[in-house]
Amino acid sequence: MKKTAKVPVEKVVKGLLVKHACPVPFHAVRTRFLGNIATPEMSVSPLQIIKDLWGGELPPFDSMDEFNTLLEALVQGLWNELTRHQKRSQPFRLTRTPLDATAANLGLYARIRLEELDGFLEGLFNGEEAVDLPERAHEAVGHLEELRAMMAGICDLVARDPKADDHTQLETTFKHLRELTRIMETEIHEAVLSCTRARRQRLEATPTAKPTIH
Repeated sequence: MKKTAKVPVEKVVKGLLVKHACPVPFHAVRTRFLGNIATPEMSVSPLQIIKDLWGGELPPFDSMDEFNTLLEALVQGLWNELTRHQKRSQPFRLTRTPLDATAANLGLYARIRLEELDGFLEGLFNGEEAVDLPERAHEAVGHLEELRAMMAGICDLVARDPKADDHTQLETTFKHLRELTRIMETEIHEAVLSCTRARRQRLEATPTAKPTIH
C-alpha cells in the first residue's frame, strides 16, 4: 500500500492563515508562539493566543471541522513543534529569506526581522507592560529591543530612498543583516532557555500538598 506523504506543519499553517485572512504573517506567528511558550507568566491560554492573532476573536467558520482543523494545526502542530526549542540542543532559527541585494529586498528583509522580533517580545510579555524575567532573559530582551530599533531604522531608510542602487553598499548591508540575524537567533534562544530554567525551578520549589491521613 502506497503511503501518503505528510504535509509539513509550516505549509499547512501558512495555508490556513491565508484561508482565514489572518492579519499576522506566518513568520511573526512563529515567534509570537515561541515567546508565549517561554513567558514566565503562568496564565497563558493557547486558545486566547490564537484569538489574539485575529484581534481577540476567532475568524468565522463554516463548520466545526474547520475550527478543529485550525486549532489542531496551530496547537498540536506549530505550538508543539516550537516547544522543542526549550532545549539547548535545538536552537531557534528565524525565517530564511534568500534575496538579491536590492533596496526593495533590503526593506523586505528588515521588515520581516522587525515583525519577528515584535512577535517574540509580544509573546514573551503576554499582554503585560512588564514581566519578571530572569537575568539572562532580561539581558536578551534589551539586546533584542536594540536590534528591533535597527530594523525599524532600515525600514525607514528604504522608505525614504526606495531606489538606492549602490550594489556594493547593498551587498555589505545584507551581509551585516545576516550577521545580525544570527545575533537575534542567539538572544531569542538564550531568552527561551533562561525562562524555561526559571519556570522549572519555580515549579520544583512549589510545595505539593500531601494527602491528609484519616
